[in-house]
Amino acid sequence: MVDDVAATCEEQPGVSALRLDYDHESQAPAIVEAHSPSVEGWLFTGIVPYMLARGADVLTRPAAFVDYTGATLLSALVRLQREGQDVTRLSIDTLPAADVTATFAEAGLPTEDLRVLPYRPEMTSMKAAAFHRRGARHPVITCLSSVYEELRDDMHVLRLAPSVHSVRVALRQLLLTAEGQAQEDAQIALGLVEVENQEGLLREATALGGTVAAFRGGTHLLVTTRGPLHDATGGFSGLPMLARLAAHNRVVRVGFGLGRSAAEAESLARRALARARRIGDVAAVLSLRADTDIVLESVAAATPGEQNLAVIARRVGLSVATLEKLLEAREAAAGEPLTTREIAERLAVQQRTARRMLHRLELAGLAERTGNLTSGSSGRPLTLYRLTL
Repeated sequence: MVDDVAATCEEQPGVSALRLDYDHESQAPAIVEAHSPSVEGWLFTGIVPYMLARGADVLTRPAAFVDYTGATLLSALVRLQREGQDVTRLSIDTLPAADVTATFAEAGLPTEDLRVLPYRPEMTSMKAAAFHRRGARHPVITCLSSVYEELRDDMHVLRLAPSVHSVRVALRQLLLTAEGQAQEDAQIALGLVEVENQEGLLREATALGGTVAAFRGGTHLLVTTRGPLHDATGGFSGLPMLARLAAHNRVVRVGFGLGRSAAEAESLARRALARARRIGDVAAVLSLRADTDIVLESVAAATPGEQNLAVIARRVGLSVATLEKLLEAREAAAGEPLTTREIAERLAVQQRTARRMLHRLELAGLAERTGNLTSGSSGRPLTLYRLTL
């Protein structure tokens, strides 16, 4: 399978593929960690190795996975039907239930007798195999090679192989992400820093790959680019330098702005610093385009062991009431990803507004994209998000 996916990728001019296969999905994080210096992007043959690598926090490059729904699942149904199997009574793992239902609906097939085990972070090959064995001996469709190997001798099991179309879609997504990251990493990041004592400030600027100089009004100007700032803040989630500077200063306020030009970055940095001043004596804010502000860190913290919605709301620029509705939506979905349309309906807002809210949560590490779902009509696909707040 790795060879087939790699061959499809290399049809794209300028793309070379390093073929890295495994005996079991659990080996994916170790493979990624060992080969990270030699790759510019990761394309996984399925969501399970992708999520294992992501959960192990070893992905330092853009990454994507091949989606097995749509054309891939339809081709498997055709193959099973040719083998004389009843494709209305199947046991399927890994794929989202909503995607399976949509694919069967497009094919005009009933879904009442399907058994689906969607992917969960806690899902293992042993649990997937046990799920299939509990069924009424339905034919099995699995996305996991380990499950296929375990069941192949005593059940009718088909391992999904990604279609060429699915591979090309995933590769296009990966190339766009990699290109976007390269452009974003070169964005100018300007920081306006208010401190009483400059001790350690030059060292912090150097750690960010930048420089520092005196600025107007007693503030200091820190100049760097998006890439080093992204890494130093853990993906724009916190700012360790704030605590270090606070050890020598009663007041430490930092406002970062990310822009395509120095003028834009400075304007955003001023807005960020103004908000940091409103938060308190020790605070840092990152301002992005489209009126997005992220509180990187402040002295206000959640009570240990409890979720402080007020702090999260201030950090992402949403109201507590909105966050409560999002939590209700997450609970109602039982951890399943939600589309932007479903979120918009829950919040009684337009999809454009829902996408903007979800983008803010994603930047803050409180939501993650898990793929796209075609709506069955013309227009852009619906993005699937898993809420992690």
